[in-house]
Amino acid sequence: MESIREIFRIGNGPSSSHTMGPMKAAEMYRSRFADESQFRVTLYGSLAATGKGHLTDWAIEKVFNDKDLEIVWEPDVFLPEHPNGMKFEVMKDGIWSDEWLSFSIGGGAVVDDISQGATPSIYPLGTMDEILKWCYDNGKQIWEFVEAYESEDIWGYLEEVWEVMKAAIERGLDAEGTLPGIIKYPRKAASYYTKARNFERTMKKRSMVYAFALAVSEENAGGGQIVTAPTCGACGVVPSVLFHMQKYEKISDVRIIRALATAGLIGTLVKKNASISGAEVGCQGEVGTACAMASAAATQLSGGSIFQVEYAAEMGLEHHLGLTCDPIAGLVQVPCIERNAFAAARALSHKNYAMLSDGRHMISFDKVTITMKQTGDDLPNLYKETSEGGLAHFHGIKGAN
Repeated sequence: MESIREIFRIGNGPSSSHTMGPMKAAEMYRSRFADESQFRVTLYGSLAATGKGHLTDWAIEKVFNDKDLEIVWEPDVFLPEHPNGMKFEVMKDGIWSDEWLSFSIGGGAVVDDISQGATPSIYPLGTMDEILKWCYDNGKQIWEFVEAYESEDIWGYLEEVWEVMKAAIERGLDAEGTLPGIIKYPRKAASYYTKARNFERTMKKRSMVYAFALAVSEENAGGGQIVTAPTCGACGVVPSVLFHMQKYEKISDVRIIRALATAGLIGTLVKKNASISGAEVGCQGEVGTACAMASAAATQLSGGSIFQVEYAAEMGLEHHLGLTCDPIAGLVQVPCIERNAFAAARALSHKNYAMLSDGRHMISFDKVTITMKQTGDDLPNLYKETSEGGLAHFHGIKGAN
């Protein structure tokens, strides 16, 4: 299982798999042919279907800004390896050559061999049950399992992640106006935050977590700097929950960083054993995983046992099973932004529910992860980031390619 660094990637929105991934792939290919002048990129499946709304073409053009570039859109062609396929070619002696087929598999990761994964494995265990046994046998918390196998500089990296997350919240709470795109969606975080300050007690706290989540998600939709957690489309859930708990429960940065480690491990488990790609399994893999990550982190911060942390994470994923990815006009705005806010609120509820329990429950995190993957496999492609079904179809606005 790979490093949690792969779950927490710092970059610009609006989409980890449709913006960050293609940009990374383009940089990798261009570096191989720096002296050539003419390139062609073919986008397949989900990448092509919602590429305009997700700024896929902008991301690739930015890399080849001084080159002659042709982009070919193939929204009806789904490659068997993954729905986010890209083919890069370079013109040599009048012939397109050096074809490179790559896949954006979610969270900004790019591979050319699906079976090999994105990065080397550093963890010897790959299921939650195995990790819980390790923690129990060694008297450790889940974050200590991360510490045991990551490099020493992981804590410095997570400190940077936390600073970027907080900065996105602060910018988002100040920003107003309309988000880019044809649906002219207005930013709401500043308004929600202003109103929330006038409420009392429970209503104030709940409204604040909405505002924090909206702030990050709107920053992402506007192309601002965020942290994938586990993706751009679900980037508002984890930071809003952690920021909320730090604000109202006076939790130190040290404990927040440890909670991020636990959250990262949860996301990495889902990525390994299922998927965090909306184009592969729908929004359950993005917002559902983010909710599981935030639920686990919040429970740890509340003093939960390793079994209560696992229970909270399981609920975060279970209660998003079957959630489709159907963005209107291919933009990471509707229903994505609101889903981040409600998933954050759900995470806090999962924390409370898990803390009332003794940690025993029927469905394990590992089982619900496998179920999520099976559910995603069964979903038709029109519900997996193509803007051809669900809310996108009903609304009647499609991103033009």
